[in-house]
Amino acid sequence: MTTVALDTGVGPLLRSWREQRRLSQLELALRADSSARHISFIETGRSRPSEEMILRLAEHLDVPVRERNALLVVAGYAPRYAETALDDPAMGTLREGMEQLLRGYDPYPALVVDGTYNVVAANRGIAMMLEGVAEHLLAPPLNAMRLTLHPEGLAPRIRNLPEWRADLLAQMERQIALARSAELRELYEEVAAYPLPKSADGQDEPSALPFALPMVIEHDGRVLSFVSSIATFNTPMDVTVAELAIETFLPADQETAAYLRSLPS
Repeated sequence: MTTVALDTGVGPLLRSWREQRRLSQLELALRADSSARHISFIETGRSRPSEEMILRLAEHLDVPVRERNALLVVAGYAPRYAETALDDPAMGTLREGMEQLLRGYDPYPALVVDGTYNVVAANRGIAMMLEGVAEHLLAPPLNAMRLTLHPEGLAPRIRNLPEWRADLLAQMERQIALARSAELRELYEEVAAYPLPKSADGQDEPSALPFALPMVIEHDGRVLSFVSSIATFNTPMDVTVAELAIETFLPADQETAAYLRSLPS
C-alpha cells in the first residue's frame, strides 16, 4: 500500500499528522511528555527527533503502523515494524487462529480483509451470500467493496442499498483520512462512481433497528437482515497484521437466524 512521500522532512510530516488530529503543539507535548518548544523545533527542522521520540509522537497522533515506518525512514532510521506476507510460515499460528474464528461463526457470514478490502479469508456463510455474483468479480483478488457495490455484485439484491452504500463510502473516507493510501483512494473513487442498479430504484428501506444499520439483502427468495461488526488486532507489531480486519455479519432478526441455522453444514 502506498504511503507518504519520502522526500518530505519528518518535521512537516509530523506537523501534518498533528494538524489532522486537531491538536495544538502544547496538547501534543503534554501527551508525549515533551515541551511545546521542542515540538516546534522538530516540526520546523531545527531539531532532529530521536527514533523513540518519533515513535512516541506517532503513538499519540494515532499514526498507522505503515506510516510510522515511513516517518522513521524519512528521519534516517530503519523501519521498526516488519511487513510479513500472510502466507509466510511465521504467520502460521495467526492464519490458523483466523480460520478457526471464521469457522466458529458458521453459519453466520464472516471474512477477513486487508487494508484495501481485499478478502484474505472467508467462511461458508460468505460463499452463500455471493451466489449469483458475476464471475469477473470473483476472480482473485476478491475485493469486498467491489463485491458489495458493483452493479453485478451484491448491490442489486441489497434492499436498502442507498443507505448501506452511503455507510460503506463514509467508512472508506474515514480510513483514507487515517491511512493516506493512494490505493485506497483509487478504490474509493472507483466504487463511488458505480451507478446504482435499476433494481435499487425506490428500494431505500431505512433501518428499523434501534441499535445498528442492517444490511437487508435478498437471497434465494428470502429477505435476510444482518448487522456488521468489525474487529482488529490490538497493538500490532507487523504492518500486515495492523491492516487486517475481521468482519462478521450477525442476524438482525429471528427469521434470518433461523434460515441460516437450517442450511446444511
